[in-house]
Amino acid sequence: MALSFTDEEIHAQAVRLGLVQDGQDLPRSLRSRVVASLAAERQRPATSADAPVAQSIVIQPGGDIQVDGRPFPWVVQADQMEVTLAPDGAGMVRLTLPALNVQILKPATPESENRA
Repeated sequence: MALSFTDEEIHAQAVRLGLVQDGQDLPRSLRSRVVASLAAERQRPATSADAPVAQSIVIQPGGDIQVDGRPFPWVVQADQMEVTLAPDGAGMVRLTLPALNVQILKPATPESENRA
């Protein structure tokens, strides 16, 4: 997913970060730093309270999966699927998604910790 930010968003973030005061121009040398902080904020993992919960998951013979009536858009490794059902019909489905590239990113370390 490509991220884009308006000049107003970038300027407001620069003010929040204390890099400029409201009404001042943001130096070009600081622009990428501000955009990186906006991107980091936007890509923070959601809390469990923010995460949507599927209303229904249907696993069909042959491995087709539908989530809330829509086809699941990725290939699923069927032999690595785990399904847990409660008596009331609620449950959990754990899937294995094969990928050509997997990245695990470390959270950014505040600058004050880098100076130690």
